[in-house]
Amino acid sequence: MKTINQVITTNDYSMFKIIDGNRSINKLHLKRLKESIKEKYITVPIIVNHKFQIIDGQHRFNAAKELGKPINYIKVNGLDLADVHRLNTNSKNWTADSYMDGYCKLGMQEYMLYRDFKNKYGFGHNETNALLTNRTSAGGHHIEAFNHGTFKVADYNLATENADKITQVAQYYDGYRRRGFIYAMLEAFTHPKYNHNEFLSKLSFQKGKLYDCSKAEQYLELIQKIYNFKRSDDSKIRLVDVF
Repeated sequence: MKTINQVITTNDYSMFKIIDGNRSINKLHLKRLKESIKEKYITVPIIVNHKFQIIDGQHRFNAAKELGKPINYIKVNGLDLADVHRLNTNSKNWTADSYMDGYCKLGMQEYMLYRDFKNKYGFGHNETNALLTNRTSAGGHHIEAFNHGTFKVADYNLATENADKITQVAQYYDGYRRRGFIYAMLEAFTHPKYNHNEFLSKLSFQKGKLYDCSKAEQYLELIQKIYNFKRSDDSKIRLVDVF
């Protein structure tokens, strides 16, 4: 039998540090932990690295500290932010907001651009990611890159231009932020003969023709039908064939 990492107890809260890039404290989670500790303090140790940066258990640490309870910790040398992500993924999934906020705290410009863009337009994470990476559909490896800290903006000006065009549809369709609709619009923008001003003009007297769909392909069919209204056969565009 071999002891590797011992649990140590201390009341010296000043020796611990929050690792840069860790997700923000969830006030609701902290409140629930404090209420639980008041009923019974189960001394689950936090994990720190050689710099006494908290790798796992920052909520437990803050709850115990605010209640004046002793801190139980295990020190493991060599752990870093990647291990924070790994541990939290295993115990409580990080949200896209958690990753975004964490990398923004590290001062990573791509993520700060991403956050500003998302806050400006109010699109979801998948849609924001697609716009900023110049994609027309969901992409698992792009989401994985975002989570791993390697996210890159492909063309910010183009993303802004496309987001502005999509937002212009809001006066005719309140579902303009829906994922399928955004993917369909991004696909339409790639068609060489698509004219967005003409689409808006057609929408102005066909408001009821654009409605909620479950898939981007269905939205694209609607966009094609609306756009081609009263156009001659030789001037109609084919959007559905793009898929």
